[in-house]
Amino acid sequence: MMLKRTRRGWTYRDYCAIPDDGQRYEVIWGELYVAPSPSRGHQRSAGKLFTILDRHVTEHGLGEVYIAPFDVVLDEENVVQPDLLFVSKERLDIITEANIRGAPDLVVEVLSRSTAALDRSQKWDLYAAAGVPHYWLVDPVAHTLEAYIREGGDYRLADRRTHHEVFSPALFPGLDIPLASVW
Repeated sequence: MMLKRTRRGWTYRDYCAIPDDGQRYEVIWGELYVAPSPSRGHQRSAGKLFTILDRHVTEHGLGEVYIAPFDVVLDEENVVQPDLLFVSKERLDIITEANIRGAPDLVVEVLSRSTAALDRSQKWDLYAAAGVPHYWLVDPVAHTLEAYIREGGDYRLADRRTHHEVFSPALFPGLDIPLASVW
């Protein structure tokens, strides 16, 4: 699948040729991005949320959940490493040993000062164009979780929870996430 946007230069092949220097790289619309190491709060929230989702998904045989770093190749000019992602059991064929080839059912980005603007702009547009149906933005500083659903080619806010509220995602019936356990 080739997403509609003009090529800026970097491809998946170029990305694979980058020496392993411990940095986290992504290619978005053909442009190379590098992110600094995440903060403690970011890692804590990502890890806690992964544990909750993975337990629920595994217990109910719903598919597979992954935590970064794990490449998602949306096309040859778009390679990302979402903080968390979910692929439903019906679509497990997009998972290879090296990466995911195509749009996951859910992408979760945990916001940090250095990545929030990218997560809310270029990645937002990329995930919508690639057909990712569910996109969650988690802010460990503001203690918010925003759940978006793709409709008509863009995202609309489906739910927003804060601090100590309970988030019950429609994507995972029967799952209640007490957000206090994520922060």
